[in-house]
Amino acid sequence: MYCRGVRGAITIEDDTPAAIEKATVELFAKILDVNKIEIEDISHIIFTSTSDIYSAYPAKFLRKNFHVDYVPLLCTNEMDVKLSLKKCIRILVVINTEKKQKEIKHVYLGGAKILRSDIIG
Repeated sequence: MYCRGVRGAITIEDDTPAAIEKATVELFAKILDVNKIEIEDISHIIFTSTSDIYSAYPAKFLRKNFHVDYVPLLCTNEMDVKLSLKKCIRILVVINTEKKQKEIKHVYLGGAKILRSDIIG
């Protein structure tokens, strides 16, 4: 068994709890679906968000919408790099799996598709 990271990101239009919840749920559900991840196989999840997102924690909405009660979740700020993508929520889902790194499907949605167009096609 390997410990693998699954990356993802999504952008929001407005910094509101509703927008953060919608984006977080959409991104995490897609990551689970395309990688066939069971909650029991998740080691931990780290969220980052850009400094222009401050109305709610993305982790709050994972707890509300998914059965991740025993999965450690952490939210932190993304580095504020000049000319970087704004209103962006990023996620790193660390899983225990038999998959090889090249079998992991990373998910980039909305305006975040530009971040890793090399691996998402």
